[in-house]
Amino acid sequence: MENVSLSPGSPRMTPMTLFLHAGPSDQGPDDGTDATVAVQTRPKTKRPPLYKVLILNDDYTPMEFVVHVLERFFGMNHAQSVEIMLTVHKKGLAVVGVFSHEIAETKVTQVMDFARRHQHPLQCTMERE
Repeated sequence: MENVSLSPGSPRMTPMTLFLHAGPSDQGPDDGTDATVAVQTRPKTKRPPLYKVLILNDDYTPMEFVVHVLERFFGMNHAQSVEIMLTVHKKGLAVVGVFSHEIAETKVTQVMDFARRHQHPLQCTMERE
């Protein structure tokens, strides 16, 4: 079978046909006949790709600001936020979440806008997983 795309932005779909078979072993009249019925074809959708959201280290953004960002935009508790912030500080970057493209893009924009409003050079990016 070949993949079918419904529109430019739709996920790739593969047709799938379901067959039901009723035979002598089923609970019906035992007249010795077999019946096969083709039921409506349903497309099988593919899961959308996921994207990692990363926070990058810099020499100017206060550690407590990064902790606040992680708590506010990624729903982490204080202990998780401190742990991720220290990873960013020591390794230069850390993955802070994995999301669909639209959600990842929104999170990156929110973090970058928030950092700019508070005059911090914090960088947040996304990449395909």
